[in-house]
Amino acid sequence: MQHATITRSTQASRIAGILALCFLVYIGAAPWWAGSADLRLITEILFYLALASMWNLLAGYAGLISVGQHAYVGLGGYLMFSCVLFLGMNPLWSIPVAGVAGALISIPVAWLVFRLKGPYFAIGTWVVAEVFRLSAAQMSSVGGGSGLSIPVAVMRDLGRKPDREMLIYFTAFALCVGAILLVYFLLRSRVGLALTAIRDNEVASSSLGVKIGRIKLFVYVAAAAVTTMIGALIFVTKLRISPDAAFSVNDWTVFVIFIVVIGGIGTIEGPIIGTLLFFLLREFLADLGAIYLMILGAMAIGIMLAAPKGLWGLLVSRYDFSIFPVGYRVRR
Repeated sequence: MQHATITRSTQASRIAGILALCFLVYIGAAPWWAGSADLRLITEILFYLALASMWNLLAGYAGLISVGQHAYVGLGGYLMFSCVLFLGMNPLWSIPVAGVAGALISIPVAWLVFRLKGPYFAIGTWVVAEVFRLSAAQMSSVGGGSGLSIPVAVMRDLGRKPDREMLIYFTAFALCVGAILLVYFLLRSRVGLALTAIRDNEVASSSLGVKIGRIKLFVYVAAAAVTTMIGALIFVTKLRISPDAAFSVNDWTVFVIFIVVIGGIGTIEGPIIGTLLFFLLREFLADLGAIYLMILGAMAIGIMLAAPKGLWGLLVSRYDFSIFPVGYRVRR
């Protein structure tokens, strides 16, 4: 008689997990082997990977197609500047404060936009982001439409430039890894089961007792908090902020959606693959100007037609392979 066992991982996924852990250690040690320019590039990659993971959590699992997540990136930047200029806080210490404030602000925002469904929800999130941008442009205390810069003396408090870059890098690394682990452990929990049910069939999951509204609110607030912290750190590196830069839909939403779509929406590995491919294309094609954006658009359309679940989804469908196993498998 053949016995069946229930497991989450396979031998291939365990080997891949060990390799991924080794690569993670290698990337974590980047300040000791990478030059200044390479370190800044890796830091930017970490920013986008964290943002993509949060957008993927919203859209890929909770079904919340938001085109206004740049609202929380810009909010994080302005909260960081406010903490530094008005409260005299260390820029890095202001990041968790920005996260808490972002979570609190996202609750009334969620109450508003959750009244909208489907495409109206997406448009509503974009409108909220525009309200944030216009509000920042009217506030003279934070520079109005022209923005403002962090005083040089404040950055000197973080130490010499190499030490400062290392601190910023490790903070970005921690936020990125934390964002991925948040998604991973969330999906392995009861909340993850509820999200899977909501994604597969929202009506059926509601009839089974899943608290759809509470689950979506929790996911939205969590994504807002992490996105706000990432936004705060992004503008620590930029040293200057303005409404147009902070609430840029292209930089902080469009590119993030592109990353998730080509990598694989609804998978943890998808944003990782998408981020690496996006930066690879940017490094080789950015000099082409507008043609570069046309290539990105054509690639996104092509991948959506050929592989609706993204590149990682195509790989999984052929080889049944996963680095972050979150579901259950039956082994005989």
